[in-house]
Amino acid sequence: MTRFLSSFAAACLVGSLFVSAPASAASEERVYKKEGERELKLLVDKPPGWTAADKRPAIVFFFGGGWVGGTPKQFERHSAYFASRGMVGIRVEYRTIAKGDKGPPLLSCADAKSAIRHVRAHAAELGIDPARIAGAGGSAGGHLAAFTALVDGLDDPQDDLKVSCKPDALVLFNPVFNNGPGEWGHERVGKRYREFSPAHHVTKGAPPAIVFLGEKDNLIPVKVATDFEAEMKKAGSRCETRLYPGAGHGFFNAAPYFQQTVIEADKFLGSLGWLKGPPTLKPAP
Repeated sequence: MTRFLSSFAAACLVGSLFVSAPASAASEERVYKKEGERELKLLVDKPPGWTAADKRPAIVFFFGGGWVGGTPKQFERHSAYFASRGMVGIRVEYRTIAKGDKGPPLLSCADAKSAIRHVRAHAAELGIDPARIAGAGGSAGGHLAAFTALVDGLDDPQDDLKVSCKPDALVLFNPVFNNGPGEWGHERVGKRYREFSPAHHVTKGAPPAIVFLGEKDNLIPVKVATDFEAEMKKAGSRCETRLYPGAGHGFFNAAPYFQQTVIEADKFLGSLGWLKGPPTLKPAP
């Protein structure tokens, strides 16, 4: 865990040195859930020309950090970029595992589902098409995005379960989506891994996905990604895996990988009909 957090923090720090985020037309904070005295917020980036009457696609980002750390700032540049392309970019604040707690990420999982449900239930206020919501995230945040799409259960009792928490597409950056024996996260979830592990819940109707992974990732083996892609295709769902030679965990935060992965994500969303025209982000020198 210490090694993971150190690598993750370093990757985020390096990433912050590259590429300023394009300004969105407007940013908004909104509370999607209250737990005791704590208000959990969504950070919403609205595109130029946005109105509440719009029915724009949205992309919802979950930050990484091993379920124990991290902040929504990690995907600030991603959210702003996709807002500049006409989407509504949303970053989620969720509860992480408390210090000293060796158990599974129950609160993180519940909050992730609550966040997607809030976005869908309030689509009319947010100018969003409730049938075009992408779940996105990196590492443990990638797990949460995939979890909302594929795994049933572990909902917050306060949620309206009539509102779907399942995103309509997935954009996953070195995601922790296999928590089975021998894989990352298993130490926390143990015998309960099937309650948490997206890779064990790929079924017909899974949303289209694109997955980005460094070939030198010391936490997520390439086989985990290729096996996931194979299971998705077997279920009849689209899944594209992009592998990056020499890249380690958290690689997508820094140039040139930030630009490369965002451009590929843009093309993927464009292929779904969610974006128009070529990506506006330029490759890193």
